[in-house]
Amino acid sequence: VKWMMYWIIFALFTTAETFTDIFLCWFPFYYELKIAFVAWLLSPYTKGSSLLYRKFVHPTLSSKEKEIDDCLVQAKDRSYDALVHFGKRGLNVAATAAVMAASKGQGALSERLRSFSMQDLTTIRGDGAPAPSGPPPPGSSRASSKHGQPKMSRSASESAGSSGSRSRRQPGREDR
Repeated sequence: VKWMMYWIIFALFTTAETFTDIFLCWFPFYYELKIAFVAWLLSPYTKGSSLLYRKFVHPTLSSKEKEIDDCLVQAKDRSYDALVHFGKRGLNVAATAAVMAASKGQGALSERLRSFSMQDLTTIRGDGAPAPSGPPPPGSSRASSKHGQPKMSRSASESAGSSGSRSRRQPGREDR
């Protein structure tokens, strides 16, 4: 209780000090008097904070207790209403952002796929072959059409190049 009284009085002093510093800082020994006042508040012999609390703060708080309680109830109700209001707005903003991101993402994905498919068609046309009317056959790939020669599998290249020799050939390499 002693420390509660001290901190309440000290908070009031700090609040008042903010305004009095502007007008009284020119007064001689002003800062020394402030230090002496804080020492008086803290001293267990003088019990300054207890004296000020019991003489001024407690009677004021007791006489205004009903008004303070009403203000706290109103603040609680308003804060709940504000929380619900801003919560709804936040959820609406988040839902709108999610829908926009999904729709833009869907468009970007389809655009990306479309650009890939157009790029494949232009690569095939660039080789001199007529553009296919449908999708490419399952075994064909862009890399094999790029070089114009079909890739050989590892077992096929080994069997074609080994013909009884012990040397191992690396897959994909061909004699030039």
